[in-house]
Amino acid sequence: MTALAATIRGVARTPYAVAARQLLRDTLFDAARDQVQQRAWAEVTMADIASAAGVSRQTLYKEFGTRDEFAAAFVIREGERFLDAVEQAVREHLDDPAAAVEAALEVFLTTAGEDQLVRILLSDDGTGGMLPLVTTQSMPVVTWASSRLAAVIRDGWPAAGERDAQLLAEALVRLAISYVTVPKGSPHETAADAAALLVPFIERALGAGA
Repeated sequence: MTALAATIRGVARTPYAVAARQLLRDTLFDAARDQVQQRAWAEVTMADIASAAGVSRQTLYKEFGTRDEFAAAFVIREGERFLDAVEQAVREHLDDPAAAVEAALEVFLTTAGEDQLVRILLSDDGTGGMLPLVTTQSMPVVTWASSRLAAVIRDGWPAAGERDAQLLAEALVRLAISYVTVPKGSPHETAADAAALLVPFIERALGAGA
């Protein structure tokens, strides 16, 4: 089967309602990103986002419930790009768990540092309303990212226990968020220092699966 045929079959298998809902959500998230690039999140209303997306405010509320729920989903969608890069970095170093952790942190910090939305977030002096989404109000983001990363760890190192994989994943996510919001040194230096700190745990939890 050609790549084109496989793609067509994959599209054909996606129910219309599912595809339509994903398109709606992506359109709303893209509209929100455009709005945040123009002014502080605290100044962006749900009506602004709905108008920019070309839908009614009621449609937006029906899909996400509240502004806070939309904000959490928006941050998670933006974080997908970072997690994709992190997963690839981990899978490229399955023969060396410590190196995988270091590479994952470095690629995350590098990618985040190059992202326009992250730069806007880091320039928030506390009044813009965006920073709490990844700090004091970050639990939905931490839970989502930790769960996804733990799955990658268990897949890459089957000998790793469920609890150890979850602990390592959450530690990495929290470290990454901390270093992104309060940078110290280059991504390479930061990743190396953090990985060195975690080496004993990594070797115990994942070494058998390398």
